[in-house]
Amino acid sequence: MIKKILYLGYYIKQMDWKKFSLFLDYTAKKTKKNKVSILIDVLACVFIYNISILEYFQFRFFEKDKEARSQWAGTGYMYEYQLIMNPKEARLILDDKTLFYKEYHAYFVHTVADIADLKKNKTIVEKLLNTKSGKLVFKVADGKCGIAVEIKKASEFNETSLISFMENNKFDLVEEFIIQHPSLNALSPTAVNTVRIFTQLNRNNAVEILGCRLRISVNSTVDNMAAGNLAAPIDEQTGIIHSPAVYSDITKPEESKHPITRIPIVGFEIPFWKETIAMVKEAALLHTQNRSIGWDIVITESGPGFIEGNHDWCKLLWQLPVKKGLKSVLEAYKKDYVS
Repeated sequence: MIKKILYLGYYIKQMDWKKFSLFLDYTAKKTKKNKVSILIDVLACVFIYNISILEYFQFRFFEKDKEARSQWAGTGYMYEYQLIMNPKEARLILDDKTLFYKEYHAYFVHTVADIADLKKNKTIVEKLLNTKSGKLVFKVADGKCGIAVEIKKASEFNETSLISFMENNKFDLVEEFIIQHPSLNALSPTAVNTVRIFTQLNRNNAVEILGCRLRISVNSTVDNMAAGNLAAPIDEQTGIIHSPAVYSDITKPEESKHPITRIPIVGFEIPFWKETIAMVKEAALLHTQNRSIGWDIVITESGPGFIEGNHDWCKLLWQLPVKKGLKSVLEAYKKDYVS
């Protein structure tokens, strides 16, 4: 009970109150229930199902019975599961973008460098300053969800000013701005639309795919759901999107076509799909101390490449696009580690 009270305190501290108010108003109107009764149900579900307050709404618990509610993996459950699968002492390689690049550089299709690389290798500097896109992306090593990212024109820098800019602004990495595959650019040109593939190592260290999703920007320079963008489920075998894309904002409708470009989402085929799956399955075996990873992948004209790997991969991105709780999938793996 104490642990769940601590979780509740965390959820309240992290709460987006504007979103909470919006979701509560929406739910009261849709269910025709008073807000007090809804809030009582919210708090009960936080304790019973180990979910956050906002997840009550995003998982649409106000429409579900006890059996359906029990199938959803919320923040508390996922935190505990991912601690088992990806122990704290093993996570640094995924938490630190610099380390991740150095360990998985064979799977990158764009140029990435830290300050040390720039100081000792002029060829990398020249490559970055003459990148095809004409833009550079600056990041901190421990950044998440697009936070602490800055995009600048390469023409603003020379070898000396590039390094000094990073040092003065405490950036750890600089990358060439990625030009995504033309078909993905046609679908949504405002951001690089990345594929997320969730992998899990079973008891025999074989790689199994937990799900594949395409994140789709909607008039945004980033593609993550938290920034108001869409996500759609990809068929693991074919690389084709088989259902409409969804928002994490419950007040918005699902989309079968992109709301701005009007390109069909359902039926959209991800380029280089076989290569993408093969790359992820190979990479998942490099550091088996992390057993459950969410891989962010860019698809370019020359093939797929990594952006990053996540030990604390998103339960919303995993479950919302398929419109069902997937906790039972994880329970099958968890039983091998918890007696």
